[in-house]
Amino acid sequence: QVQLVESGGGLVQAGGSLRLSCAASGRTFSWYGRGWFRQAPGKEREFVAAVSWRGDITYYVDSVKGRFSISRDNAKNTVYLQMNSLKPEDTAVYYCAATTGGVSRDKDEYDYWGQGTQVTVSS
Repeated sequence: QVQLVESGGGLVQAGGSLRLSCAASGRTFSWYGRGWFRQAPGKEREFVAAVSWRGDITYYVDSVKGRFSISRDNAKNTVYLQMNSLKPEDTAVYYCAATTGGVSRDKDEYDYWGQGTQVTVSS
């Protein structure tokens, strides 16, 4: 059974940092593009960051550029999202996902999803 499991969420003060991890099991995701999305209450799920299977191509939504960094370790089948200088508007449930379609900002391109991890940033 294919599973993506996120961890590392929590409560942090504005200006603080968190590192999210997403471990995959059930299949090798080395060849898959990986992404992070987030969904705040009452809002649509939005793209945050994505990385190609080699890790050489990354995309970010403008609001997190310079603060967040996506990376991956294919030997561990894991992708990370380092989040620095967190703001209250970053508060959301963060989801990781995997796609066979390369690297994408489009959530409809992703085939597998984790269950999400809550990130809350207090002001």
